[in-house]
Amino acid sequence: MTNTGAATAVLAEDETLLRQFLKKKLEKLWPELSVVGEAEHGLAAVELIAALKPTVAFLDIRMPELTGLEVATRIAEVSPDTHVVFVTAFHEYAVAAFDRGAVDYVLKPIAEDRLITTIERLKERIENEDQDAPTLPENLSQLISTLKREMRGAAGGASAQVEYLRWIKASLGSTLKLIDVKDVLFLNSDEKYTRVVTAGEEALIRKPLREMLDELDPNIFWQIHRGTIVNVNAIAGVTRDFRGDATVKVKDHKEQLKVSRPFSHLFKQM
Repeated sequence: MTNTGAATAVLAEDETLLRQFLKKKLEKLWPELSVVGEAEHGLAAVELIAALKPTVAFLDIRMPELTGLEVATRIAEVSPDTHVVFVTAFHEYAVAAFDRGAVDYVLKPIAEDRLITTIERLKERIENEDQDAPTLPENLSQLISTLKREMRGAAGGASAQVEYLRWIKASLGSTLKLIDVKDVLFLNSDEKYTRVVTAGEEALIRKPLREMLDELDPNIFWQIHRGTIVNVNAIAGVTRDFRGDATVKVKDHKEQLKVSRPFSHLFKQM
């Protein structure tokens, strides 16, 4: 178990004043935390995190060289035990996604009460994390995809609308079929292929699951495991074993889907 008293952090933010402000707030609210590195752009952030292996990385969403989203993706390779906190100016959709509990966020301008909440969440995760399991959440890719869509929408203006996938092109033997995404019960993946399952049939597509996350409406399709996405409208129920691990029962299908712990918060009310 990691000792929160020995926690370290890297701050990646291209606005010097904001970075200094965040550092001072952290010194005040989390005096045990040691800020061991600061970066003004994404490439420098990756290099620092790879070298220092900090407990926490505070990543600005918009930075030169690499965005905070791209840095977070690389952290999985260079420092998989580092907790990620995004610093973002985006509200609404992005905030709703982060509030699902997988990674945390701090909104600009930084409010002290919100930063206190983030610190409390981080301390709890650090204290309770499984020593053998990577800290980066399995659904980080889903949250990054959410923010990428949010950023594209912001770049296109207030009227920009996100277009989600409506049809999935799949091969059934020698036949090319268009599957309406509303009919999809769940998808799972073995990295190279994604299995698309409906009530009456299933098909394999070459597109990886992580790419599907970019295209499916996250309000309807939830990632519940590293290799599984389920249509929330197809959930018939959720059961838990004696350890508290959840399993999803799917309507019109005998298969049951395991929920991994980073996604168990989605079913707290079930």
